[in-house]
Amino acid sequence: MNILIRPALLTDLDQLVTLEKTCFDTDQLSRRSFKHWISTEHRALLVAEQINESARIDSIPIATLPPSMAVAGYVLIIYHPGTRLARVYSLAVAPSQRGSGIAKLLMSAGEQAANDAGRLYLRLEVSIDNTAAIKLYETLGYQKFGIYRDYYEDHKDALRYQKRIRRYRDTLQHRSVHWLRQTTPFTCGPASLMMAMHGLNRAYQPSKEEEINLWREATTIFMTSGHGGCHPIGLALAAKRRQFAVDVWINQTGTLFIDGVRNEEKKQVVELVDNCFKREATEQGINIHYANISQNDLISAFKAGAIPLILISTFRMDRKKAPHWVVMSGFDDDCLYMHDPDPEEGRQSELDCQFIPIACEDFERMSSFGKSRLRTAVIIWPG
Repeated sequence: MNILIRPALLTDLDQLVTLEKTCFDTDQLSRRSFKHWISTEHRALLVAEQINESARIDSIPIATLPPSMAVAGYVLIIYHPGTRLARVYSLAVAPSQRGSGIAKLLMSAGEQAANDAGRLYLRLEVSIDNTAAIKLYETLGYQKFGIYRDYYEDHKDALRYQKRIRRYRDTLQHRSVHWLRQTTPFTCGPASLMMAMHGLNRAYQPSKEEEINLWREATTIFMTSGHGGCHPIGLALAAKRRQFAVDVWINQTGTLFIDGVRNEEKKQVVELVDNCFKREATEQGINIHYANISQNDLISAFKAGAIPLILISTFRMDRKKAPHWVVMSGFDDDCLYMHDPDPEEGRQSELDCQFIPIACEDFERMSSFGKSRLRTAVIIWPG
């Protein structure tokens, strides 16, 4: 019996659901989920099809192959828009076919698909007691980089593995930054600031109350719609009040975020807040660089012991063009790494929001917001 690795088709649904129920007692993908992943973008869903050795498939396009009568396994790999990260979301092989090399074939094909899609890193989680899978991943070159407690529905822990699938260089420099989820739609700035301050001083304790207090101290009051976000100088002032040293980089001197506000009275409030922040920053001796901050500037600050907060546009991730604060958590020769406090719908795990690799050329576009192409960062230093 030969094995053909090919993209999953809607005609494979019944077999995929049956395979899932056979392989997993918990954390099963539903029929609806399989249908979604077959039809959507930003993923590779590949099946291992058993074919008769005498069958001739050399000249048959994969897309026109008939549905298999023996789907022996599948791998689902999810690509995260706007990043160079891919994730093995699920891998399954029929119990009767295990040990025959199908899982290795699926993983190799999945890596190639992720590579072809421009991804640099492939990550996965595996149950701490799944020794066979752990051996496979380590044989394929995956390196353990963490553990996730109580990850599965049966409360088992998961080991976290990662592999550089393009131009591997083991030069990642990272900082121990504890990831935090923002608890409201408008507190990405406070959540990012709490991550940075806790990363620099373990005595500093984040909390939901502190998150809201930081937002109250740093908010612009209004935005395009809904609650205001956080002004970079407002975040810097909040950090200074908590005995951290700060630098602010802004590439323009005008009122920030005012272009997105339509109402004239609201514009006046945003302008007032901007002026107040700038006046207090001068009184507090906060250094504001009115210039573009470069990737070299961010890396130099990170090397020197600081943790930068960076404003990005979410357009490349969710097409919403919203301003969003993230935390720099590492870098290597090709990427800057970010902690994102907002695991929005479509992200399958909080793990996907940690150490997100942003290729340097992608970062240049992502770190520019709005028509005015605002670039801003807040560099937090130990106090």
